[in-house]
Amino acid sequence: MPENDSVKWRRWGTWGVCAVWVCGAGCSPSTETTQAADAPRYAAVDTARLLAAGEDEQAGQWLSHGRTYEEQRYSPLDEITTQNVERLGLAWFADYDTNLQQQATPLYIDGVLYVSTAWSKVYAFDARTGKTLWQYDPKVPGEWAVNVCCGLSNRGVAAYDGKLYLGTLDGRLVAIDARTGQEVWSVLTVDRSERYSITGAPRVVQGRVLIGNSGAEFGVRGYLSAYDAQTGELDWRFYTVPGNPADGFENDTMRRAAATWTGEWWTLGGGGTVWDSFVYDPVTDLLFIGVGNGSPWNARYRSPEGGDNLFLSSIVAVKPDTGEYVWHYQTTPWETWDYTATQPIVIADLEIDGSRRRVLMQAPKNGFFYVLDAATGKVLRADAYTEVNWADGVDLDTGRPRIRAQARYQAGKPFNALPGPQGAHAWHPMAYSPRTGLVYIPVQRAWFPFVEDEDFQPQPVGYNLGVHLGAPLTYYRDHPDEPRDFVGYLKAWDPVAGREVWRGEENQGPTGGALATAGGLVFQGGGSSQEFRAYDARTGEKLWSMHAQTGVLAGPISYELDGRQYVAVSVGGNQAGGYYAPNYSRLLVFTLDGKAQLPPTKTFVPRPLDPPPATASPEVVAAGRAKYSQYCAACHGENGQTRGAMFPDLTRTPLLHSQERFDQVVLKGALSARGMASFAQVLEPADTQAIRAFIVARANDMKQASAPGASGAPQQAHR
Repeated sequence: MPENDSVKWRRWGTWGVCAVWVCGAGCSPSTETTQAADAPRYAAVDTARLLAAGEDEQAGQWLSHGRTYEEQRYSPLDEITTQNVERLGLAWFADYDTNLQQQATPLYIDGVLYVSTAWSKVYAFDARTGKTLWQYDPKVPGEWAVNVCCGLSNRGVAAYDGKLYLGTLDGRLVAIDARTGQEVWSVLTVDRSERYSITGAPRVVQGRVLIGNSGAEFGVRGYLSAYDAQTGELDWRFYTVPGNPADGFENDTMRRAAATWTGEWWTLGGGGTVWDSFVYDPVTDLLFIGVGNGSPWNARYRSPEGGDNLFLSSIVAVKPDTGEYVWHYQTTPWETWDYTATQPIVIADLEIDGSRRRVLMQAPKNGFFYVLDAATGKVLRADAYTEVNWADGVDLDTGRPRIRAQARYQAGKPFNALPGPQGAHAWHPMAYSPRTGLVYIPVQRAWFPFVEDEDFQPQPVGYNLGVHLGAPLTYYRDHPDEPRDFVGYLKAWDPVAGREVWRGEENQGPTGGALATAGGLVFQGGGSSQEFRAYDARTGEKLWSMHAQTGVLAGPISYELDGRQYVAVSVGGNQAGGYYAPNYSRLLVFTLDGKAQLPPTKTFVPRPLDPPPATASPEVVAAGRAKYSQYCAACHGENGQTRGAMFPDLTRTPLLHSQERFDQVVLKGALSARGMASFAQVLEPADTQAIRAFIVARANDMKQASAPGASGAPQQAHR
């Protein structure tokens, strides 16, 4: 038996999945039994193996979203070090069938890499050769994209007992046979009459698959669900905000939470979706849930007389076997800025104030880094990890932020917030190294002017925010000296001292997720810079990089195969040419002395900026801007130019030359199969005429500003 097969045999035997161990010594198995024992067991993961994911025997595996239950994203592998990382090269790559942004963290289990991609698809690759073993497509209806907040991405899968678990954009939880890629079972986790979606990765705890959802921008009620991993039956559900009191509360926790709300919040959903992070701690036997923003964003509409609005923007601890509430900590009371607490949660043991403490750490959107006692939720540290202007700090005695009065924008009193709703840190994974004691955070410096929508009325299609999403266009035009940038960079943070140790270079827009290793390195993607990097974990010196030909945003992993260490990352993101440009979405796998080369990029000529003449009146353009802000800006950008190349740039679309063709798409759903659903439910022909007039006006402004002799190109929102 080859050495690498021996290692696999030993590990499978330890976890009770090899039939020959049942025979005992002296048993002479049949040929059929021997062949069955020799066959690899795909996704051979059980509770014992998940609990032992941090042990030496599992050092080369990446069994779950953050490698271990603590989700430190730290690999104990040390073949690749600060001394030899310059030898790192591409071992192999595999292309995806999409030109959309990639956000998923792969799993590596016993020689196979599993990774999800845009539109909730899943691939299985031979981790040695890159050969595609299978591909799964849940066939999400294209028109469901109208119910998705922020892109058609998926952030990962979970593995357990020979199956993979996937949350789909249209709200299903699907179990997939890890060997064949065939669907085992599928359950609907949401009410399809509401505008829910799923982009986050499931987790498996004690034989239950945990899954959250998204949709707070539209008007839904958030919750986390636990399903039986074998049957798909619902075991328990924890709601994060209370429902209609007239219907009765699910439990006393919801009854107490309702006392922190005012008005008729339930008619607007309330929000609080669990769209990214929830982490299990086997030491305290608690499950920590990161809870999202309010619905609508503007707190004055959903809870007009104030109140903390529990459990918005909170970390909530529950019992994993029942979902019973234990404790909570709220980062942002009466949240009104989209300051979610859904960002990655990391569990660690730290020496704090002379005592060894089991803690959880989070860098949520609001810009403060929190260290909480894992058993009690007591806040131990709360330091600003980046520039903030909405609060003066956090009172450690009460745990509450000292919010500046002017930050609570209202009619006629806008507030240029730092951070904006993009957050000081979004979904991009952070890492913790027990070797350095540092946390590596993908930080964002992103401004946004909150301008109250005085005419807000909830709508069945489009965002329900209570603020003008298109405000940057007019606010920064009228306030040219106000700051407006949106950049990302990696920051090394000392969680005990509450201070920055080093930071990497900046890139426009968000930056990528991080991986720390025992080799003294931090691997991280540079977002729109299209660079994948390795830093010295202690000093921040950039020791290696490669040009990925596309945006690098997802979290990398490291694994071991045949005695060699590999680093893998899913890439695909912003392209200068826009939505129609090749974005080279693929899985990249590196090892020392790797010799593979990416193929040359293709020549691409973007669509010209060639709008028809702007002939509409200022009143029509203004009306179009308002409709565009509510129904279009979420995907296509605040001024007609797409956000992050995930959707077409409308200032360059040929549809501007024909109102009939424009309406075929917007009102009649001609492109619904590709994600552009009909908006006929909320828009009339006069509305689409105004929207088209606004885009035409914007395109002409941009063309004039970029003409030879012009004073300068138009400024982009958030810059």
